[in-house]
Parts: sequence; structure tokens; C-alpha cells
Amino acid sequence: MSVALYARGGGCGAKAAAARRSGRGGGGRRRAAVVLLLALAYVAGLLVFVLAGGGGVGVGGRVEVGREVGVMTVASLRRRGGGGGGGGGAPFFLRDDASSASAAASSLSSTSWRRSMLMTSHYQNPGELWMPCVNRKLIRPELPPSNGYLMIEANGGLNQQRLSICDAVAVASLLNATLVIPAFHFNSVWRDHSKFGDIFDEDHFIETLKEHVRVVKELPVDVLTRFDHNISSIPNMRTKAYSSPNHYMQKVLPKLLELGAVRIAPFSNRLAQSVPSNLQALRCFVNYQALRFAEPIRVLAEDMVERMVKRSTLTGGKFVSVHLRFEEDMVAFSCCTYDGGLKEKTEMENARERSWRGKFHRHGRVINPEANRRDGKCPLTPLEVGMMLRGMGFDNTTSLYVASGKIYNAEKYMAPLRQMFPLLATKDTLALPEELAEFEGHSSRLAALDYSVCLPSEVFVTTQGGNFPHFLMGHRRYLFGGNARTIKPDKRKLVLSFDDPNIRWNRFKRHMQDILHHSDMRGTALRKPNDSIYTFPMPECMCQQDGMM
Repeated sequence: MSVALYARGGGCGAKAAAARRSGRGGGGRRRAAVVLLLALAYVAGLLVFVLAGGGGVGVGGRVEVGREVGVMTVASLRRRGGGGGGGGGAPFFLRDDASSASAAASSLSSTSWRRSMLMTSHYQNPGELWMPCVNRKLIRPELPPSNGYLMIEANGGLNQQRLSICDAVAVASLLNATLVIPAFHFNSVWRDHSKFGDIFDEDHFIETLKEHVRVVKELPVDVLTRFDHNISSIPNMRTKAYSSPNHYMQKVLPKLLELGAVRIAPFSNRLAQSVPSNLQALRCFVNYQALRFAEPIRVLAEDMVERMVKRSTLTGGKFVSVHLRFEEDMVAFSCCTYDGGLKEKTEMENARERSWRGKFHRHGRVINPEANRRDGKCPLTPLEVGMMLRGMGFDNTTSLYVASGKIYNAEKYMAPLRQMFPLLATKDTLALPEELAEFEGHSSRLAALDYSVCLPSEVFVTTQGGNFPHFLMGHRRYLFGGNARTIKPDKRKLVLSFDDPNIRWNRFKRHMQDILHHSDMRGTALRKPNDSIYTFPMPECMCQQDGMM
């Protein structure tokens, strides 16, 4: 029978049941008439099905013309979810394929909360397990007298600040300097006045590092007096990005010895990726052991994780976290077009001018949204993320945690993702308003909550790059045997599938499975010379072990 007829609530079974109810006292002739009518209805249904070319089920029971039962073009799905590169519009449900969901469940991690389920993809040799061994790689000679005080200014968002802190400790060790707790630069995009102690546990940081680097909360009074109690009077040793250890020894150390204190501002990415192994180990030690979030963040984050685990356990689904970069500033910076209407264009122009005055109107600059999209540089819409995940086999029992800032035009763009994943949660829905009250207006503290919930998830999905997913992927590798299930899609391939006007859902699913497979194959990787230690902690900060934990 026609799947479309079944979707409309008809079909032989439904009509037969109705006939039985109406014909209980009507005699043989009525029953015979009913049987004849049913036969005619069945034949009519087959004719509709054949003439339609074997349609699939459309939204609201309408027939989608195609050559296979239950297939539709991905373009039609995207149009119903908002069309083009955008989201929004009338949300839709994708038909669950029981067999593909079952197959996906066997290849994805189960709802078990054990570490073994978080560790390594099924494409990795289970004997090749990597374990943290940073402590044995650290050199711990007795600390000689300090050469002076190093002050740095961490800029950017949460994880760029984290990078600056880790690198600052490594530079302080290199110079044998006493590090002053880093100051945070106020960023026009992040707009967060939080200080170090508002985000990280200062006392734990100082205590954990005491055998490796001296850390103080502020400059001593006698040093401040030398500079007229004005920190801006301390020379700023402006340093190029990715400077080598030799630069610090040759340029910064002499000034430190001369004056007793130096500043480096800004300090993001001011140390080379490849440095001696003891400095790499120290970077990892800071990132994974010395830096922990302040107690209010830790307490709420633990409750949020517990709630996500409970949800996924009750439904038998998976706990999946997604870093969704579809905030207004990200959409504006990408120079990509979504709805393409005048309202969007005006909003994006205003956002670009507000945060990056004149940058996008410089002489000779050409903006090509379509080229950006083909090159995989456009942030995925919530709709595209949902279609990708459903194509990969995640069904509507998945407990999906979305980590993000304020989504651009959220009411419109988030609707289809919420319908595809009804168990979707964000920090705003997972935590009570009174629990979030002290974090409101502090983007870095809110990002710390997102980071903490994503860290132990069974699967983590990154959609747009940046420091958040890079640090999170490295942290998950460090904690879970060298690799935890991470989906980092090839966005160029994604775009080819999304923008193909003729691709059918079954073929689209095969493409998504290929992307998932490729993502798994890249999950366990050793750091290359120009890679970040914060994304690839192997082999400098981890050791290969035989067998499981």
C-alpha cells in the first residue's frame, strides 16, 4: 500500500477495523459489500502510489515524488525548515528509520556513563590506549631565587584567556620569573568584566604550581613603589605572536633582570607551538591540573551534568553536546548570507560596524558569501546541524545539549532543531533562573558552564572551530584515553550535500555516515610541529599504555 495513504491515517487495516465496527449486525451482504469496497480502495491506493512514482511521506501526509518509498530530496526538507542556507520557517520531523537507528546505536557510545564508553572510537585499536603522564615528564629542580615579576594581560574569551594563562606559566618558568595572577583584558565582543578569581580557583592555581613556578596575587608594595604605584609605568615588552623561547631569553630576560618587573600585553598566542618538552609538559599541567573553575561554576556545572545524564538514562538515548556557533557576532564576522533579506543585511552590517569598525569596508576587500560557504567557512545553522546528526543516526531519543552564546534570531532558527531533538537542552533550560542569576552578563563564566557540561558528554560535536572546541577536544583526549567521541565534520563536503538540489534522504544519510567515519578516523592523532598542545596533548603529555584502564 502507499506509504502516503498510511500517513493520512487510511490504509487497509484502518478501513477494515471501521468496517468491522459498522457491520456487526448488517448481515453477509453488507460484509461482502465492505470487502469489495476495501478491495477497490486498495487498488486505488496502489494506482496513486504507482502514478506518483513511489512517493515518500511528506510533511502533513503530502506525497513527495520520488523513485523510492520513504525518500525525499534534502532540498525540500531544508526549504520546509527555512530554505537556502537559513533556518526557521515551518519546522519538520524527519522519519525515524528503525534499522539505521539500531545500527547507529551499536556504533555510537551507549548511555552507560562509564569512561570506557567515552574512550576511543571503534575504528581505533583498543590496545593503543594513551594515559596522562605529565607528572613524570615534568622536571622539578628546586626553584632558584626569582629573577623578577612577570605580568601578562590575557585577552579574548574564556579559552583564549586559558591559553594565555598556560603560556604565561611556561614563560615564567623559562625566565625563572614570579608570575603575577594574569589580568583579563575587557573585550568589546565578549563584554565581560570578570577577573581571574571569578572564573578560576586562584588558591588552587597557586598551590598546584608552587613546585614549578612562583605565583602571587599581586605585585608587592616595594615593587609598585619603584614604579610610582602605577602598573602602566612598568615597561611593556611587546612580543610577536608565536615567539620562540630564544626571544624571551634574549629580549625579555635582560629587561626583567634590570628592572625587576616587566609586562607583556596582549599575551594571546605569544609562545611558539613547539617548545622544549619540559615546557610542553608544564603547559598541560597548568591546563588540566592547575586550572580549575571557581567553586560556584563547579557546583552548578556538576548539577547540570547530573541532570543531562539522568535525562539520557531515562530515555535510553545518548548524551550528545554540540558547540553551536550561530551567535550574531559570528554570523556577522563570517560575511555569509542566510535568509538574504533586507532585515538580516541591516542587522549584520550594524553588528560588523559595532564590533569591527570599518574592517569589512577597507579598500580592495571583496566579500563573497557563496565562496565562503563553498569553502566551509560559514557557521552551520541549527537546522543544518540537526539534519547532519539525524543523517548520522542520532534519533529523537538523543539528549542534546547545545553550548552557545545568544543564538541569532533564536526563535526562528532554533525551532527545527528543537523539533528534530525534543530532548534538547541549553544552560538556560537545564539550570533554574535563580541558579544562573549570578552568572548573567558574564559571558566567560557562562562559557565555563557550557565547557563543563560538554566535557563528559558521550559525543561532542564541533561546528565552527575556535578555541572552545579545540581546548575541549584536547581536554577530552587527555581525560579519556587519547580520544573521546568527537564529530568534527568536513564542512566542504557537508555543503555539497546540503546544496545538492536532487540528493535524496537515503543518499544524504550515506554521506553523513561517511563524514562520521572520517571524523572517527581522525579522532586519535599525535601532535604535529605546528599543532597546538592544547588540542593534541599526545605524545608530550600522555604515554601509551597496553590494555584498558
